[in-house]
Amino acid sequence: MSILAVAKLLIAFTALFTPGAEPMTLTFRNNCPYTVWPGTLTGGGSTQLSTTGFVLASKASFRIDDVPPNWSSGRLWARTHCTNDSSTGKFVCLTGDCASGQVQCNGAGAIPPASLVEFTLNGSGGLDFYDVSLVDGFNLPVSITPQGGGSCNATSCPADVNAACPPQLAVKGPDGTVISCKSACLALNEPRYCCSGDLNTPEKCPPTEYSKLFKDRCPQAYSYAYDDGTSTFTCPTGQDYLITFCP
Repeated sequence: MSILAVAKLLIAFTALFTPGAEPMTLTFRNNCPYTVWPGTLTGGGSTQLSTTGFVLASKASFRIDDVPPNWSSGRLWARTHCTNDSSTGKFVCLTGDCASGQVQCNGAGAIPPASLVEFTLNGSGGLDFYDVSLVDGFNLPVSITPQGGGSCNATSCPADVNAACPPQLAVKGPDGTVISCKSACLALNEPRYCCSGDLNTPEKCPPTEYSKLFKDRCPQAYSYAYDDGTSTFTCPTGQDYLITFCP
């Protein structure tokens, strides 16, 4: 056997017994009383997951079993109020749409406002990093629960923020009900809400009355750009995760 062949075997053997080297599983559960259409996005130009969008009926579950152990800049969300447009034949959603015209998002992300689940697996120090983010606004409650045992913490936005959404942030459906809630940055586009321009540091961009509204209802979720202290969660890599809509 050549030296190169031996080296390849050693690499494969090491990967086999290195924690987190095996693909991990994401399980999606829909506890909402209505159908949702989850979407997935892999950032940084990396390969997308085996599915980038699917339908999930109320009380149903779905698994993705081939998530890379070093998956980074991963985003998950749920689209709501989705139909096939009768005039174009394209698939469209009133919240969280990825504008692909299909159930599969094919590498496109959610159009805000949408509640986001974010992952970086096997990051610094051999840890998974995960969070629920309302920086791009809110469309439905969601939670993340590690499934590997141990003392890793779940995180969530369990409240219906739409019920308390100020009129200037509210997005209404055809029947006049609030179906999603914009972030102040998206709705008002001012540096103090977007932490942009000269206000692009934590010291210069404190919470605002709008981000506090999100934080009061979902204390574990990101409410604005510099909300790291109470919103980023970690767990030793090698876990599986449960994503629950309307936990």
